[in-house]
Amino acid sequence: MTPLEHRQFGFLRVATVAPELRLGDPAFNADRTIEALDQLGTEGVELAVFPELGLTGYSCADLFASAALRAAALRALARVVEATRTRPIVALVGLPLEIDGRLFNVAAVAAAGEIQGLVPKSFLPTTQEFYEERWFARAEALTRDEIEIAGTPVPVGTDLLFDLAGRPHACLGLEICEDLWAVEPPSGALALAGATILANLSAGNELLGKAAYRRDLVVQQSARLLAAYVYAGAGPGESSTDLVFSGHQLIAEAGQLLAESRAFQFSTDVVIADVDLQRLTHERLRNSSFSAATAGGFRRVRVPLGEPAATGLRRTIAAHPFVPSDPAARRANCREIFALQATALARRVRHTNSRTLVLGLSGGLDSTLAALVAVHALAKLGRPAADLLAVVMPGPGSTDRTQGNAAALAAALGATLRTIPIGPAVAAHLADIAHPEGLHDATYENAQARERTQILMDVANQTGGLLVGTGDLSEAALGWCTFNGDHMSMYHVNAGVPKTLVRHLVTWCAEDEFADPVRSLLLDIVATPITPELLPAGQNTEDAVGPYELHDFFLFHMVRHACGPAKILALAELAFAGRHDRATLLRWLRVFVTRFFAHQFKRSAMPDGPKIGTVALSPRGDWRMPSDASAQAWLAELETL
Repeated sequence: MTPLEHRQFGFLRVATVAPELRLGDPAFNADRTIEALDQLGTEGVELAVFPELGLTGYSCADLFASAALRAAALRALARVVEATRTRPIVALVGLPLEIDGRLFNVAAVAAAGEIQGLVPKSFLPTTQEFYEERWFARAEALTRDEIEIAGTPVPVGTDLLFDLAGRPHACLGLEICEDLWAVEPPSGALALAGATILANLSAGNELLGKAAYRRDLVVQQSARLLAAYVYAGAGPGESSTDLVFSGHQLIAEAGQLLAESRAFQFSTDVVIADVDLQRLTHERLRNSSFSAATAGGFRRVRVPLGEPAATGLRRTIAAHPFVPSDPAARRANCREIFALQATALARRVRHTNSRTLVLGLSGGLDSTLAALVAVHALAKLGRPAADLLAVVMPGPGSTDRTQGNAAALAAALGATLRTIPIGPAVAAHLADIAHPEGLHDATYENAQARERTQILMDVANQTGGLLVGTGDLSEAALGWCTFNGDHMSMYHVNAGVPKTLVRHLVTWCAEDEFADPVRSLLLDIVATPITPELLPAGQNTEDAVGPYELHDFFLFHMVRHACGPAKILALAELAFAGRHDRATLLRWLRVFVTRFFAHQFKRSAMPDGPKIGTVALSPRGDWRMPSDASAQAWLAELETL
């Protein structure tokens, strides 16, 4: 992916730098800063954030009163600023600056050979190991909003926002160290005023446990403000008279940690990540609390920015966005999802006072998960597993493996099993409507699904039961269900779980929740190919509709992040490199878009079911879409690819 594509798809490359530092030597520190800019330039970085007071060092203490040090810092700043003239990068550097007889701790924004603005620190810690008010004045003590440096007027103040020219939605706001730790950080107002990227020039010292707290603070602030937060901490070159500095650097985006430094490196340490500005803009557009809030007046500075070097995307794109790659996180997610599903179902059973839970058990993944959830829900209510009525309904396409697993699973769980073959009833119905014998079309397949649903509904009425639906989120997205067939139930317990996650949930149940014989049965069900078993000759769902791992990827990025087909394809090519080629991705992306639009009418009539993750398609909750919306704009974009 080239930088042109970065801009097209809303990516901006940012970096944090903890340069090698020599305390009280601005010339040396400017050299290291410029060297870092040279390195970052070759890597296509467009915004570089350096530590607080990085041109002098944060821990100079009473040396800040020295006119010689301050003059040297200004000369160092001039060199860094000039270095940006021939480098397409915005550099944020820190220095002490005297204004009208007061000394301020400021961040300078340098780009295109000019100082674009100066932002002073708002909150000065003066407690425990910190003593900043001994040297510096707070930002509120500023007496003007513009100063002259080397004969050039420069805006100064905490009310500055910096728009990066040619980068849509790239608006920069600045904080300095303690500002983030304040009760009301300036970044809140900056974000509400439009800042999508929040940079923090910091020099927080290190203490036992502080790094984890700082990480949580940065990640949570990025989540709260729906922004990218770029945090650059001063490195171990700072004074160790009483404190230790680690060079902790963090880049977070809307609650997701994108990159983090190794820390405690005496040499220059760099962290780079690509932030997704389109994603952040979408998050804000869909957040009513954000749109309802207001911010005071801010001055906008347009920052010129040239063409960065062409390099690949510096961002991990998960092939399975619904499934954590870390095994411990995956297990924790499965445990929580299972509890959500079971609690939701138990609540519905309490409300309806149902005597039984009725479920069609096919031997496939979805109905297996629903059965496991049902047994757990009954246990929550202090009721026996026998109150689950598992109905096995063999038809023309049923196999011994799936039917055997279904019956064995019901027995192993302690559920009540009923076996009701559907072949004779389906044959009679097809004869009644004069359907040609031997024609295995959609009517033939759907008649089986509707016959099974009729049986389940009637058995539920017969036993005072609640019919538990088994279809999942991926099937709802694709419309891969028979309208008024398996599409319908009295409670849709898997409605919020995508297919790629269903498999992991069943596997987790086998490994963590159940012993043999249930465990062995579950593992065999996980290994069984996905099939609706509606044709005598057998059928594989993914051969017909496409790989579910691709459809779940498309679903996540289209619904969660509102990505268009071109961006989805670009991300998919990165995520599935070496597994699916471009032609394959395009083929199934076209299928996904077509089916997603064509089958909205099924989602408009979905039964109740619990929301599980950030992607949900309930017409009463997350997804409101007209059933007659056209897919033409999406398909037209696909044709250009």
